[in-house]
Amino acid sequence: MSRKEFRRLVSLEDARKALEPFYRRSAESVPLGECYGRTLAEDVYSRVDVPGFDRASMDGYAVKAADTWGADEESPRTLKLIGAIHAGDRPTLAVEAGTAAEIATGAVMPAGANAVVMVENTDSDGSYVNVRKPVTPGENVMHTGADVMMGELVLRKDTRLTSREVSVLAAVGLDYVNVYRMPVVAIMSTGNELTPPGTRLEPGQIYDVNAYAVGAGVRESGGIPLYLGIVRDTPEAFQKAVLDATKKADIILTSGSTSAGASDMMFSTVGSVGRILVHGIKIKPGKPTIIGEVEGKPFIGLPGYPSSALTIFNEVVAPMVRHMSGRRGKAIREVSARMALRVTLEGGREVLLPVGLLRAPEGLSAYPVEKGSGAVSALLDADGYVEIGEEVRVIEEGEPVKVRLFSDEIAFPDLLIIGSHCLGIDAIVRMMADRGYTVRSINVGSMGGLRAIRKGIADVAGIHLLDESGTYNEPFVRDIPGAVLVKGYIREQGLIVARGNPLNIKGIADLPGKRFINRTKGSGTRTLLDLELKKLADERHTTLKALAESIPGYDVEAKTHSAVASAILTGKADVGLGIKTVADQNGLGFIPLRDEEYDFVINKNSLDKPAVRALLDVLSSSEFKLSIGRLGYRV
Repeated sequence: MSRKEFRRLVSLEDARKALEPFYRRSAESVPLGECYGRTLAEDVYSRVDVPGFDRASMDGYAVKAADTWGADEESPRTLKLIGAIHAGDRPTLAVEAGTAAEIATGAVMPAGANAVVMVENTDSDGSYVNVRKPVTPGENVMHTGADVMMGELVLRKDTRLTSREVSVLAAVGLDYVNVYRMPVVAIMSTGNELTPPGTRLEPGQIYDVNAYAVGAGVRESGGIPLYLGIVRDTPEAFQKAVLDATKKADIILTSGSTSAGASDMMFSTVGSVGRILVHGIKIKPGKPTIIGEVEGKPFIGLPGYPSSALTIFNEVVAPMVRHMSGRRGKAIREVSARMALRVTLEGGREVLLPVGLLRAPEGLSAYPVEKGSGAVSALLDADGYVEIGEEVRVIEEGEPVKVRLFSDEIAFPDLLIIGSHCLGIDAIVRMMADRGYTVRSINVGSMGGLRAIRKGIADVAGIHLLDESGTYNEPFVRDIPGAVLVKGYIREQGLIVARGNPLNIKGIADLPGKRFINRTKGSGTRTLLDLELKKLADERHTTLKALAESIPGYDVEAKTHSAVASAILTGKADVGLGIKTVADQNGLGFIPLRDEEYDFVINKNSLDKPAVRALLDVLSSSEFKLSIGRLGYRV
């Protein structure tokens, strides 16, 4: 047999490009219990609020917070018990002034109650309960949608599913998940000298190392190895093995028989049943590599030496397998970082503090991700956690910490947005992804976003804050060094009422005497309400305090727009303030009050980042205007 010389050696980059036409993905739907380790093939939006109702986050007593004020160990406040509420119950009782209801963790909050006193801060004789520590409105209560809002993009396409993500999928009620199909990779070793591990070596034989080493690499990259054994050095055996493999697999890998030696026949075999794309790469080790196509399937003939085979697999094949399966790179399990913010702890118990990780000039920077112990979505925003001993009270800004990673990789985003959540952010993330940029969005409210800008943590903050002059956002940014305000879009704020508006509520002037559900202090929505009430108070020659006292429920605070809608849907309130989008999603009535400006504050140090420039391009695009228009927003 004549010797076949290499045709033309190509660069490693050209070898990769030869496989680009085969970078094809397909999706399949798998049961929730089988999706771990897979990669999402589509965005996942929540069709429900999580939680779907206001719920107690501690065992204790549901109360009106004001009834507990002034309580201490020596002078408890005594409240009459009106019943007990267990998890899963649908309470019919209502908490009035001077009363309380025993409540279990996870149970629905009864009407009239706005806080939970922990059981350890009370004592009871069965008829009355003594409260020995005061609570504030909303304390130990998780409000409707505080974790995940209906319509919110909870997981993005191309997200690899770990235990964190699977918990979120379950929380939003999915039983099947669309994921990328794991490519099946046929693996064959060639050579008369090979024998399987576990057998006795005869003279001149060696164990087949490549099949198992490469197979492990396939699994590591997200594929399914299909071991087809050892193929002997005959043209007929080669041809049959390769053609059979095309019927069973998406990718065909062989090792050995790729060089220009007399017994290396893979080149001629592939050429006879398909076509050769590459024969030889300008790399050491790994020169004798074949890339071809057989029956529309990619074929890669790896060199016979294990070091060469693994080099070419990692450099050429693994990227294709990872792409087809939706996988990304690997990471170590623990990393060193410096705390981005000063963290204060109560002490007395060990804390596992969830943190996100950012690249910083001095290394990695860890910022705390705090949404409460009941929030599933906090896991999505964190890359890992810092274990803090019970004796620690403070971790100073810049202090070194060890971060234990949640998963195999740190998904450093190209752009970090921290601030008030809005469904418009989801549209931004999607369009940024289309431009090749990854975005992490963390929802901590407008003031939390501004704090992240001041500390240099975030690239961008989403805010909607109204000052007493009636100006949105600009007054709050003016005194922040290095902050640039970029106009975003307009949302419609108004009163959310029951379908059909049975109480004929027409505006703020109709709120006195109506059961109201308020928003938390410091939120943009609450600021708007108080400014409108102040105007009304001036018109009626009274005080804001007196006017507020005439509105039942003014002191009952909800943390989200969804919680407001839920209170109205369940009959706990007649009216609340929120955005039109949430009212529409829940089939509720809406009385418009004014337009609200949702803008973006950009860290001046991030302005030159390609991702920030891409964001500015997105915000000015007609595609973005069309997308937010579907949400009822406008530019």
